[in-house]
Amino acid sequence: MIFIAVKFPVRPERSAEWMDLVAEFTSATRAEPGNVFFEWSKSVEEPDTFVLLEAFADAEAGKAHVESEHFAAAMAWMPSVISATPRIINVDAPVDGWGPMGELSPAE
Repeated sequence: MIFIAVKFPVRPERSAEWMDLVAEFTSATRAEPGNVFFEWSKSVEEPDTFVLLEAFADAEAGKAHVESEHFAAAMAWMPSVISATPRIINVDAPVDGWGPMGELSPAE
């Protein structure tokens, strides 16, 4: 599985609309056959920064994603909305998706 985490610093005046702006890109990516997950959150420590956690079944699925029309469309409009170059972590993880955390479970 290819696991990717990206921090998107967004211009403060555009931050409130970010999730609406990425809605179509998000839906299209989630519909890709090789997508495992594609989840957005907002940083609690960095104002106007959105964090994307995404995973693809394998390198071929990741390649198909970056070669898709919806990826190209998002890359075309994002420069006018971000405030700095996004920061990324991209790893090939030897798992199929989320697993249970061994150190913590609900109290009975």
